[in-house]
Amino acid sequence: QVQLVESGGGLVQPGGSLRLSCAASGIMFSFYTMGWYRQGPGKQRELVATITSGGVTNYADSVKGRFTVSRDNAKNTVSLQMNSLKPEDTAVYYCNAYSRTLQYWGQGTQVTVSS
Repeated sequence: QVQLVESGGGLVQPGGSLRLSCAASGIMFSFYTMGWYRQGPGKQRELVATITSGGVTNYADSVKGRFTVSRDNAKNTVSLQMNSLKPEDTAVYYCNAYSRTLQYWGQGTQVTVSS
């Protein structure tokens, strides 16, 4: 059974930081590109960042320079370090794993940026 379990969400003030983590099980983790997506209130789900099995990263323009995605293939985890958070970063953040033929999603974790 495939599971992607996110953790680390919460309430933070503008300018603050949060670190999200996603623990994967039931998949050959090192074969998958891992990603973070988010869905804000009244918005469509959008890509935040991805990292390939080899460590190549890609970021949405809105988070470049503020967010950093990383992975630990030995621990089957992917993380998202979020700095300089803005109210517009408020969303449910989802972990994603995809290969050429399969894709999986986590249940999501809420991030709220508010004073």
